[in-house]
Amino acid sequence: MVEYSKQVIDHFMSPRNVGEIKDADGIGEVGNPTCGDMMTFYIKVKDHKLEDIKFKTFGCGAAIAVSSMVSELAMGKTLDEALSITNKDVAQKLGGLPKNKMHCSNLGADALHKAIQDYKQKNEK
Repeated sequence: MVEYSKQVIDHFMSPRNVGEIKDADGIGEVGNPTCGDMMTFYIKVKDHKLEDIKFKTFGCGAAIAVSSMVSELAMGKTLDEALSITNKDVAQKLGGLPKNKMHCSNLGADALHKAIQDYKQKNEK
């Protein structure tokens, strides 16, 4: 049986910032075909800061907890600060993830980074 930290269970049972931003400034999607986890992040940017973040995740409890934690860590941060969030940071903030869950469920920072890259591509001048 897989052992999860209290933080993982909390973020799985009560995920923060779930949903979709219809007029998102940036969208990032990642997935792992091996295990089936899919994450999509939607961001709203104002004055180079993440004003709003929403996510939709299809996957295991760890994947949902990771997405929730990423959204909390990034909210209100500048784009550069949000880009510095790593998958390792997320796992640490969640009190660790089981080894067999690290490879697929910890894709949240990657999805966030893709959303920021999407925003930057759309807004390059």
